Amino acid sequence: MLEIRSLFAGYGKVEILRGIDLDVAQGEIVAVLGSNGVGKSTLNNNISALYRPFSGSIRFHGQELVGMSSTDIVKLGVIHVPEGRRVFPNLNVLENLELGSLVRGKPNRQKNLERVVAIFPRLKERFGQLAGTLSGGEQQMLAIGRGLMSEPELLIMDEPSLGLSPLLVDEMFALIRAINKEGQSILLMEQNALQTLAIANRAYIIENGAVAMQGPAQALARDPDLRKKYLGL
Repeated sequence: MLEIRSLFAGYGKVEILRGIDLDVAQGEIVAVLGSNGVGKSTLNNNISALYRPFSGSIRFHGQELVGMSSTDIVKLGVIHVPEGRRVFPNLNVLENLELGSLVRGKPNRQKNLERVVAIFPRLKERFGQLAGTLSGGEQQMLAIGRGLMSEPELLIMDEPSLGLSPLLVDEMFALIRAINKEGQSILLMEQNALQTLAIANRAYIIENGAVAMQGPAQALARDPDLRKKYLGL
């Protein structure tokens, strides 16, 4: 469903991504792994049209995304849950969720809301609470829930485990896997390699803005070069 070819991108004159090729098929969890600063967020920002690539192609169901607006990309069903949660702190939980259906999913808002609270029951308990007063884990649930309100065909998650306690990290990965089992296609950007590889179908390892390794997630998890060079094991 998503095809990226020869993608070069960055900021100003600084090149961050150097010829990225990447695919996501329907129903997959595809992981993009790498340390901080290798270009994971840059990749997300270019898919979502927050920035324009220097060159290359990003196609979704065969339609070229490069040159489209962020709003039109959301209308196609490519939904980005950004790093750092970025909830609206002075709005309550329900208002944050409803904003997720502002561009896409509005006709089915109530149905989608029921789906979100079935996945994240804690959010229903906090509908009237200001989002800025939630814990870090609850804010991450809210950010993902807000994305699901848009009826995504492809859900892009940028570092969902960042800043969470080990117990909440385990819970977050279990929830991501549960969302995928419902048929949701997911592009998952993470530094947490071992837990990400445990739930992903395929993975790409990014180093210095280029794909250093790729393949089935389970095979990569067993690869001695990856374990030594990238995981320190």
